[in-house]
Amino acid sequence: MTVALKEGLVVEGLRKRYGDHTAVDGVSFALAPGSCLALVGESGSGKTTTVRMLVGLERPDGGTVRLGGRDRSARPRGRAERLARAREIQMVFQDPYLSLDPRITVSGCLDEVLRLHTDLDQAGRKARVGELLDQVGLGAREASALPRGLSGGQRQRVAIARALAVEPRVLVLDEAVAALDVSIQAQILELLGTIRRESGIGYLFVTHDLAVVRHVADEVLVLKSGRVVETGPTAQVLDRPEHPYTRLLLDSVPRRGRRPAGG
Repeated sequence: MTVALKEGLVVEGLRKRYGDHTAVDGVSFALAPGSCLALVGESGSGKTTTVRMLVGLERPDGGTVRLGGRDRSARPRGRAERLARAREIQMVFQDPYLSLDPRITVSGCLDEVLRLHTDLDQAGRKARVGELLDQVGLGAREASALPRGLSGGQRQRVAIARALAVEPRVLVLDEAVAALDVSIQAQILELLGTIRRESGIGYLFVTHDLAVVRHVADEVLVLKSGRVVETGPTAQVLDRPEHPYTRLLLDSVPRRGRRPAGG
């Protein structure tokens, strides 16, 4: 195993069952620091269950999850270890409005995370909040706003800032641009690209939309019914897919000039 992968995220044989249904069946992959892996597949393919196990929202029935060589598969021992794990892998969801407290201002939201995870005093937290907002392209007006006073793109920037507040090693983006207009999608993707280049954070980009994968991911992993059916460098998988399911996904991507079925 290379040094980069020893320092990164390594998932081996991950499994999860719900009753008689196997949601994730032997999923393995590696994510080096500063790289981006796209997990793609239709709804029900096992993408979200996989990443929920990575961040600790679900417990795997089998397999291992290692980050920096440390096993994250077992139940954390105490509050300190639970918080330490939370800092290592952060998640940004599809709809930030549901994950932001509607009663707390943007600055209050970020301050709350810093109070929980850092030893900064009030002045230090205020300075750090300013740095985080600047990093995601927001300012004083947005800092004092409640979530309902922000656009969808602005709320997603707040969600990204909140995830970055604890300086994670891995950022999971679960359909993080799916609910945004195309022009706003492009802005958020550009922002994420800049953050990744500057910080060296590894990204797991979870999506069913192959139209954006080429622009963000170094490698692609294709899931079908909880199993990996194809994986490899992005250009190879998208330009020369080997599995019929991958070809089916690619054929479903709208192309300019394509006549709609029955049209």
